[in-house]
Amino acid sequence: MQLNYLDICNMIPKDFRESLAPNLGKTVKLIEYCVDEMLARKGFNLTKMQFILLHNVHEQNGACQNDLAYASNRNKSSLTRAINVLEKKNYIARIPCKDDKRMNQLFITKSGMDVLERSAPFFEEIRSIIHKGISDEEASKVIEILERIRENVNNEIQLDLPSNKKQ
Repeated sequence: MQLNYLDICNMIPKDFRESLAPNLGKTVKLIEYCVDEMLARKGFNLTKMQFILLHNVHEQNGACQNDLAYASNRNKSSLTRAINVLEKKNYIARIPCKDDKRMNQLFITKSGMDVLERSAPFFEEIRSIIHKGISDEEASKVIEILERIRENVNNEIQLDLPSNKKQ
C-alpha cells in the first residue's frame, strides 16, 4: 500500500500539526524560497545559502574551511560544493593553510565584496517584507520566543551549536 501526502499528514497527531513546529518550518521554508527567488530576480546569481557563506567568509576572512562548516551548520560535503560554486564565480579564494597544507583558508575577493555591498538594500527589502504590519515590540517578542525555543531544543539534545547562541 502506497501512502500519499494527505495520508502521511493525517498520521501526525493533530496537536502537533497545530503546534509551533510545523508553523515555524513552513514560515522558514517560505522565507528561504522568497529570498532565493528575489536574489535571482535581482540578478545576484546566488542562493541564500551561498550568500550566507559569502557573508561568513567576509566576517571571518581567512577562516579555515572546517570552521565555516561548523559556523554555518553545514556538513563538509555540502559546504565544499557551495565553496566550489563561489570560487568558480570568483567571489572567494581558497588558499592552503601555511601550517597544514591539507586545510584551506577562505578569503573574499573584490568581486565577492562587490556582491555583498550591492545586496545590502536587497536584504533591507526582505526585512521590510517580513516585518510588514508587525510592530518593533511584536518583532522583539517573536525573537525572544524563538530564542527560548532554540534553547529548549538545544537543552533537550544537549548541543552547543553557534546558531543556538544569541546573535
